[in-house]
Amino acid sequence: MKNIKDSNLEGSNMEDSNLHSTNLTGSTVPQVSFKTRHGDAWKEVSSSELFKDKTVIVFALPGAFTPTCSSTHLPRYNELAPVLFANGVDDIICLSVNDAFVMAAWQEDQKAEHITFIPDGNGDFSEGMGMLVDKRDLGFGARSWRYSMLVKNGVIDKMFVEPDLPGDPFEVSDADTMLNYINPNAVEPAQITLLSKPGCSHCTRAKQALEAHALRYEDIELGANGVSYSSLMAIAGKGTTPQVFIDGQNIGGADALEAWLAAHASQTTVA
Repeated sequence: MKNIKDSNLEGSNMEDSNLHSTNLTGSTVPQVSFKTRHGDAWKEVSSSELFKDKTVIVFALPGAFTPTCSSTHLPRYNELAPVLFANGVDDIICLSVNDAFVMAAWQEDQKAEHITFIPDGNGDFSEGMGMLVDKRDLGFGARSWRYSMLVKNGVIDKMFVEPDLPGDPFEVSDADTMLNYINPNAVEPAQITLLSKPGCSHCTRAKQALEAHALRYEDIELGANGVSYSSLMAIAGKGTTPQVFIDGQNIGGADALEAWLAAHASQTTVA
């Protein structure tokens, strides 16, 4: 097992690591058996079942429910999954050295419907990849270093391994970097956020319009998680709902959204 002394998942110093030089391109993925949960039953899944005759993306991370993993790494792969699938990817695997129960709970919490969650509970796969690291200073024990890879029929086509930098670097294993490698000209789905409130008929209309175009959106509801009227005014500069933002631009309310959808019908990317 590679040692990373004084490592910190979110921001301490690391020493004695050669992870930045690890590159297994052209190698076969480790042959292991993963203990997973399907409903109330245990099911063993082999490397062959996951990779044989498939094109698969794997992104591995330090732990379920940890900040960068939950806020950025996993959600973005889920957002870009339809585009990745359209560009020849058969499956996207999120791998972490966690047990099956933790991974199942994280999957439910994240609502990442496009991602296959694989628990590398004993770290066998991560160790075989040369990516098992020591995080005992955090009370984590052995965990996976953060990386991503494209695997074709069990053979590693490309790896993106995070550099040997202090903390928990997240620079190259992201979904956008992977998509750019697979197809630099791929069109990414629009990023859509809706500011809404309960009982708002115009908010319902806006959501229905987005769903009719099969567009994925994030709904931020007033009154939930500390979001208030002040939040609405500070973000949108308007006190009415809904307020729809697309790729950083405030489109406006439901009427404005319907007009935008009509004008961009041929450019809209299904997500």
